[in-house]
Amino acid sequence: MTSRPTVETAATRTLAMRCRAVQMLILDVDGVLTEGLIPYAAALGQTSSPLLELKHFHVRDGAALRIWERAGKQAAIITGRSSSAVVHRAAEVGIHHVLQGAAKKELVLEQLLQQTGLADEQVAYLGDDLPDVPVLRRVGLAVAVNEACPEALAVAHFVPLQQGGRGAVRETIELILRCQGLWPRE
Repeated sequence: MTSRPTVETAATRTLAMRCRAVQMLILDVDGVLTEGLIPYAAALGQTSSPLLELKHFHVRDGAALRIWERAGKQAAIITGRSSSAVVHRAAEVGIHHVLQGAAKKELVLEQLLQQTGLADEQVAYLGDDLPDVPVLRRVGLAVAVNEACPEALAVAHFVPLQQGGRGAVRETIELILRCQGLWPRE
């Protein structure tokens, strides 16, 4: 009896195969790069002063993003909100594409793919909520943080053990680069 050749489909691609194809990592911010909390602060005694928005980023996620950049990979942020803290953090960790205020993330993804010349299969996306689901369904490696909404978890190819804002980005980058033989040995 002769065996039939296996035809690779999106459903049969292994996690390692998906990881090996990734050239760009795209991140949501709130709930992925941060814990999802949005603390506000106002000056004492000032009721009309503008509020200060705070964001907490994890140092190991940042270190992994620098390793990602040194490996020659691209990174981007697509987020529905806008914050100067995001622009500052992106510059610190080598993220060159920062797309904020994205009401329809899948449209922004399309523009980014056209700009970079990458295909869906070459993209990993980390998300946590309903606005991320259309993008998660489209990319080659869909990652939902472990406390993501059920709809995001249902379409994810990988769910990190670490939480959003607490190392999930690091865990994902390490997985991808290890599959590609590019994770540093030291």
